[in-house]
Amino acid sequence: MADTARIALVTGANKGIGLEIARQLGKAGVTVIVGSRDEERGRRAAAGLSAGGPGVEAVRVDLDDESTILAAARWIAERHGRLDILVNNAGIADAADGPPGMASTAAVRRVMETNFIGTLAVTQAMLPLLRKSPAGRIVNLASTLGSLAINGDPSSPYYSARLIGYNASKAALNMLTVQLAAELEGTAIAVNSVCPGYVKTDLTGHRGTMTPEQGAHLPVEYALLGENAVSGRFVEPAGLAPW
Repeated sequence: MADTARIALVTGANKGIGLEIARQLGKAGVTVIVGSRDEERGRRAAAGLSAGGPGVEAVRVDLDDESTILAAARWIAERHGRLDILVNNAGIADAADGPPGMASTAAVRRVMETNFIGTLAVTQAMLPLLRKSPAGRIVNLASTLGSLAINGDPSSPYYSARLIGYNASKAALNMLTVQLAAELEGTAIAVNSVCPGYVKTDLTGHRGTMTPEQGAHLPVEYALLGENAVSGRFVEPAGLAPW
């Protein structure tokens, strides 16, 4: 029997913003697939979400292991036949990252490989399934730190946040949004970069001004865009963000 509910894959959904995105999508009636690098943590997260209602599954997706990404795509194809929503949430930071003159190149490579190359690999693997959706949605979890305009603005509160690996990875993710939106123009798939805000998670050391629940609101809004959805946008809670 064909699925009637929308099908969503959220990467890095075993905790933090990803977990809250999965929870809120589930409350909206979406069948949610919890993508997680650690299979057991993913199953536990899915079991916790399932306690509030049906329609939650788990699959291993490790952005640094393309074999898991391809296997996940095959599993979704066999189980559901399509994908309606892809939320590229998974990402890392590295303590050895820092200003260009000081950052560990190994750390920068790790961050770029995961946050950009890994996300690109997931997107490529899931695109054939998204093309089978009547209204495919791709949400790339961006960051204000990925804005070239803000990085170059001395008056910005983020001007001193010089993390060449992390910031560059999010700027590259924005390039993926721009180019993919152009490539998919005229199709039923919309692609947007969404900055959730400064959220208290493991990645931020639990510093921030927003809870994961609050940070999930905007990504969920763009994941659930209806007809005539905008595409190729970079948005944050305050509105459009500068590239």
